[in-house]
Amino acid sequence: WGPPLQSTQGPLLVPGPQFDNHLVIQMFYVSSLLQLLWNYKLNLTTDPKFESVAVEVCKGTISEIKECASEELGKGYLVSCLVDHRGNISDYQCNQYITKMTSIVFSDYRLICGFMDKCREDINTLRCGSISTGEKDIHSQGEVIACLEKGLVREAEEQPGAHPIKDDCKKSIMRVAELSSDDFHLDRYLYFACREDRERFCENTLAGEGRVYKCLFNHKFEDAMSERCREALTTRQKLIAQDYKVSYSLAKACKSDLRKYRCSADSNMPRAREARLSYLLLCLESAVHRGRVVSGECQGEMMDYRRMLMEDFSLSPEIVLHCRSEIEGHCSGLHRKGRTLHCLMRVGRGDMGAIDPNCQRALQTLIQEADPGADYRIDRALNEACESVIQTACKHIRNGDPMILSCLMEHLYTEKMVEDCEHRLLELQYFIARDWKLDPILYKKCQGDAARLCHTHGWNETSEMMPPGAIFSCLYRHAYRSVEQGRRLSRDCKVEVQRILHQRALDVKLDPELQRRCMTDLGKWCSEKTEAGQELECLQDHLEDLVSDCREVVGNLTELESERLSCRAPAYTLGQTDTVCLFDIQIEALLMRACEPVIQTHCHEVADNQIDTGDLMDCLVLNKHQKEMNEKCAVGVTHFQLIQIKDFRFSYKFKTACKEDVLKLCPNIKKKVDVVICLSTTVRNDTLQDAKEQRVSVKCRKQLRVEEVEMSEDIRLEPELYDSCKQDIKGLCQNVAFGNAQVIECLKENKRQLTQRCHQRIFKLQEVEMVDPELDYQLMRVCKHMIRRFCTESEGKNVLQCLKQNKNSELMDPKCKQMITKRQITQNTDYRLNPVLRKACKADIPKFCQPILNKATPDSELEGQVISCLKLKYADQRLSPDCEDQIRVILQESALDYRLDPQLQIHCTQEISRLCPEEAAAQEQTGQVEECLKVNLLKIKQEGCKKEVLNMLKESKADIFVDPVLHTACALDIKHQCAAIPPGKGRQMSCLMEALQDKRVRLQPECKKRLQDRIDMWSYAAKVAPAEGFSDLAMQVMTSPSKNYILTVIGAGVGLLFVMGLLCGRFTKRVTQELKDR
Repeated sequence: WGPPLQSTQGPLLVPGPQFDNHLVIQMFYVSSLLQLLWNYKLNLTTDPKFESVAVEVCKGTISEIKECASEELGKGYLVSCLVDHRGNISDYQCNQYITKMTSIVFSDYRLICGFMDKCREDINTLRCGSISTGEKDIHSQGEVIACLEKGLVREAEEQPGAHPIKDDCKKSIMRVAELSSDDFHLDRYLYFACREDRERFCENTLAGEGRVYKCLFNHKFEDAMSERCREALTTRQKLIAQDYKVSYSLAKACKSDLRKYRCSADSNMPRAREARLSYLLLCLESAVHRGRVVSGECQGEMMDYRRMLMEDFSLSPEIVLHCRSEIEGHCSGLHRKGRTLHCLMRVGRGDMGAIDPNCQRALQTLIQEADPGADYRIDRALNEACESVIQTACKHIRNGDPMILSCLMEHLYTEKMVEDCEHRLLELQYFIARDWKLDPILYKKCQGDAARLCHTHGWNETSEMMPPGAIFSCLYRHAYRSVEQGRRLSRDCKVEVQRILHQRALDVKLDPELQRRCMTDLGKWCSEKTEAGQELECLQDHLEDLVSDCREVVGNLTELESERLSCRAPAYTLGQTDTVCLFDIQIEALLMRACEPVIQTHCHEVADNQIDTGDLMDCLVLNKHQKEMNEKCAVGVTHFQLIQIKDFRFSYKFKTACKEDVLKLCPNIKKKVDVVICLSTTVRNDTLQDAKEQRVSVKCRKQLRVEEVEMSEDIRLEPELYDSCKQDIKGLCQNVAFGNAQVIECLKENKRQLTQRCHQRIFKLQEVEMVDPELDYQLMRVCKHMIRRFCTESEGKNVLQCLKQNKNSELMDPKCKQMITKRQITQNTDYRLNPVLRKACKADIPKFCQPILNKATPDSELEGQVISCLKLKYADQRLSPDCEDQIRVILQESALDYRLDPQLQIHCTQEISRLCPEEAAAQEQTGQVEECLKVNLLKIKQEGCKKEVLNMLKESKADIFVDPVLHTACALDIKHQCAAIPPGKGRQMSCLMEALQDKRVRLQPECKKRLQDRIDMWSYAAKVAPAEGFSDLAMQVMTSPSKNYILTVIGAGVGLLFVMGLLCGRFTKRVTQELKDR
């Protein structure tokens, strides 16, 4: 196979016509005849006679192959040319002849045309063996080429001490490898290294067309594979990585596709970029991703070699070169079945220390070449680790579908996920997340948008200036633009962007931009947060503390998160609006899984609604304390609520409904709480001032109500209140849960023990709640069913009033009744907490109770002093009709329950404990305590308490309804004797007194007894009660037993004054008449 060489040996003749000389050569390798046989083989490749045989056997083929037809005969080049083009020989006889010649030539490198001359120097330098034509062991002849191939690989990997091989020799080495690619017998070193392995693993595999190579490749990491064979196979694979033509099956299967999509370029250098396996894979994968048709046979071959690259990192020279220190430091001993590559990925994620940027780039390039995102089976380590998960969680997806990876991500951190699969999946997703093209579904749906909006290159083209994740960030920015902003994503692309974001929230490291901008903050605030989704939650919790770059990206993600939470449409279902929604409740899949029982029980109608774009989170908040709600779901929902209060943009529905109102009425306010306060204050002011037109729009007012109610459920959702009361919560409500407004209720119950700052905030909160009872979360929750029963027609602001009116109904729920009583007690502590009373008595309060108002402070209770003042004026019948009606109601209620009279409670607590403990302990208060105090009036020692009891007696004289015990005892007598007399102003009481004195009228014994008791009490009260005016004083004097004495003393005093005037003269200076007249 080269120019004729002079030989002293003649042609070897084998006697007997029945033997084929070529068969004899293949059968007889006897050491004594080795040199003779070698000389004969050399003659076969150079003898002109064999050229004539070749011309005769391959006549048609030579005429088809122009390169061979132009070869000069007689110099031995023709056979060499035919061997070179044997892949194009279709004639059977010619093919057989050339195949036999090839087997002879490849038995010894010295028989290959020009090989010895081109590689002599490199063979000597690399010490690959003798190049003499003397006797040599036949097995060692293949080792020379194998040695050169290893040298070529070492040079590509830039290993220490690697010798640069001359280009001509490189070309020859690669050409030999290429020509031996169809039949593994032609690779002498590999053939002898793998003979036993071939019999063990590939016994039934026919030789030819690279089938044995492929079979051995597939078993390379089997435990039974010999190390020598594995080494030889690895060298072969490394040559394929440098020149795809070294793989016969790949080159043949993809030949037409390479030409069709211009993936082959004319190049004389076999190691040129276009010859590399990576270039072929990227070029053809690009065509597939663009929707072009690549033959199934070619795609099958590509799949095999992509899997091969993922299995063995050493086949990628860049990985070996740039990741050497990482492999030695972190991944030694993990070289099989893709484990080293996944170990490097784990280092790349930052789980095991820092990684060299060049190694990171090499890993990213390899992932793009292998493209495991398109078919998870390419990644053997992932495939083996996740097989059980795929069989259970993703069995509905066909094998090899790109959606398998998405399915695995959806089940990350669920009970179906196994730990090993979780690790392998996150390691791979880390790199896929850094190149949008590696997610085939995203690329398919968004390549048009990316080219139009983000100016991207082709699939297999990259820009060094483009940072990781830049294209996806661009798509994300355009995903949520309004119609007015223009240049929006297509709906299909938007769905995929949402899917990716949904998956990325599970791990901060899956979001390149977030990780890059927030690296410092993650270390500072979130170093201990290692569980799923905790890092993003941690960054959201510390939003105000983050550096500006990190705060911006976290803010944008949270705003997007809130938008996705507002969607009710199922995954990938397009509604009739512009918003494309996913069914998933949260960008964090964990919340959706945790809340599934609640959604199924209470929110399934909301979740199943494919048209309405309402808020599923509203439903979860509303049902946050149902029995189906588990701790994880409740914590997740509350966390999202807490994040939303940091910026009103984080509440998508609120932002959408109130954006224009905020810009107009509350500019420069960012925090959601402040915005809600600003808008609600505006609404309240407009309502109180009876404005013709509300400044806040209807849609905003509606959503504002939702936000206010949600905030009232947890004190943490009102940061100013929470900060003011932190100390008090720790001291008084330490073991009380935050949810269901329980901490707020606890603070209300311990109001007198609160610090001043907290007390002021609680008073303001109660003032708001009394004006708008719908914001009183505990009242609305406890009395939910009673409101439906009694108050369906009442406006929201009148709910408490309605409940009070129905409080004593037999149908009233005891727990609700107890809650109503609590609110009545609160209202009676200060007239400002009773908006109905405040409005009805707005003229009476300053008229009669101004001294009390002068001592009042804006943020503290008057402890019922104003109401007590109005009660006394009611007894004197001096109030306006509207105010009188309200005070009557208060008197009736407090007469039944002493706790509704704050002044009585303050002054008589000790006396009640001493004189009326049983009455006070009664579960149902029906005026027993008040009656007990009246009966024991003479035993009361404290003057303050005695005064309050006397006031009660005075009030009861004004109206019998104020005295429940007397009213109950005399109900029949009132009906019979006083039916025609209207109640109020003491009229019915006077009627009963007249009936008592009328001997013709017979009252009920109990009524008569109670009336007589009241008369005695009033008589005593009249004696001991202090006079409040001159008329009271005169009346007391006239009724006093010492009346004469008192009058005598007064008269004597007046007389003494006259006498002194007469005796002492005038006190003023006398003046003249003129001065007086002037």
